Amino acid sequence: MKDEMLTLTSEWDKTFPKSDKVDHKKITFHNRYGITLAADMYTPKNASGKLPAIAVSGPFGAVKEQCSGLYAQTLAELGFMTIAFDPSFTGESGGIPRYVASPDINTEDFSAAVDFLSVQENVDAERIGILGICGWGGMAINAAAMDTRIKATVASTMYDMTRVTAKGYFDGEDSADQRYAKKVAMNAQRIKDYQSGEYELGGGVIDPVPEDAPFFVKDYHAYYKTERGYHPRSLNSNGGWNITSSLSFINMPILQYSNEIRSAVMIMHGDKAHSFYFGKDAYENMTKDSKYADNKQLLVIEGASHTDLYDGGETGAIPFDKIAAFYNEYLK
Repeated sequence: MKDEMLTLTSEWDKTFPKSDKVDHKKITFHNRYGITLAADMYTPKNASGKLPAIAVSGPFGAVKEQCSGLYAQTLAELGFMTIAFDPSFTGESGGIPRYVASPDINTEDFSAAVDFLSVQENVDAERIGILGICGWGGMAINAAAMDTRIKATVASTMYDMTRVTAKGYFDGEDSADQRYAKKVAMNAQRIKDYQSGEYELGGGVIDPVPEDAPFFVKDYHAYYKTERGYHPRSLNSNGGWNITSSLSFINMPILQYSNEIRSAVMIMHGDKAHSFYFGKDAYENMTKDSKYADNKQLLVIEGASHTDLYDGGETGAIPFDKIAAFYNEYLK
């Protein structure tokens, strides 16, 4: 099938500086739902032969011009051919209506990236990994549970979006009545959307931030709403997701067979992140009663908050050397 013709920005509009150590170009590929995805490809300068490759996406509500691009460009500097892609319905990628999330389609997006990488002349199809940030960390692990072509997976500062949607933060809304109330509200919203012909957005990161807001809200604001990480195409920086997107996340939990993943997985999380419990629990569930635990790792970054692993924060918290070492070990 032919990829949809997308309008791709030719200028460098990232939240991070362009590296002179890699070649960069825009590319497109499609998933098995016929949605065309937009990506930035980063290739080490003067590279020759078939390279190990990594597909990067996330965070949930971000675009490739933010942290996924930073991860991809830095890993390309370290010798990998990488792509950072916008998930379906977001950024420069295709898909209508806009700003929809899906536990199935967004997991598929990673496998579609593997499809693309597998047929590139400069890629070794037996040495392909993926990297997901925040909510796409959970999607990446979910993809690894399904896609046997993925040889190594990194989940950075991960969220399990199905868990937080169905149970609330820290599982504080884990009751049938609370889930029912959410579903009632979202199904009422479906009628409003159908009548208006438009999908109402839930709003991005709160701005301005109330003084009594939890730390993690301030943490998000400091990234998405300031020069540090703001981008005009970022959902979190602007209007957010469709309100009704959360329906499928309540009813379709991911990571059900994570302890059957045979390939290598590294979960990387800051111990000061509000989301740390997602990473710890995902690692525990992935390794519990598993015959394949030897190539699983939980890398704890001391002192790092959730968004410190978006761009390194003030301390350069992202351990790119350890990420590269992990991929070098398992993409060989």
